[in-house]
Amino acid sequence: MIDITPDKIAQVIVLAREYQSGINAWAHQGSRPGQHGNRSELRDFIAAMDEDEQASLVAVMWIGRDTFDASELAEAIATARAERTSPTETYLMSDPQLADYLEAGLEALGLSPEDETEAIHRPV
Repeated sequence: MIDITPDKIAQVIVLAREYQSGINAWAHQGSRPGQHGNRSELRDFIAAMDEDEQASLVAVMWIGRDTFDASELAEAIATARAERTSPTETYLMSDPQLADYLEAGLEALGLSPEDETEAIHRPV
């Protein structure tokens, strides 16, 4: 069982997409980094999670990139805890496919990333 709510993972997906769009705009259009993607918001959001949430987030990403199978969730979480050598936010933000891997990980675990990300964008 993951120790992070799917809506938090969805928030990371949304922020990672915004961050990556800013990187892409900077690289292709000459705009300044951070104009389109908010690096500090993503970094701060992940950094504010407790260790259990961060380990689960890393495990979901690993499942999404096929490092672990969904049936190996507990092992993936234990490995994320044991092998942590840098801040989780730094590790995750270094992967340009973070959002895609998290979506794939949620799907592999039987959760709908679309439902979660739509809920974040739904007007109140």
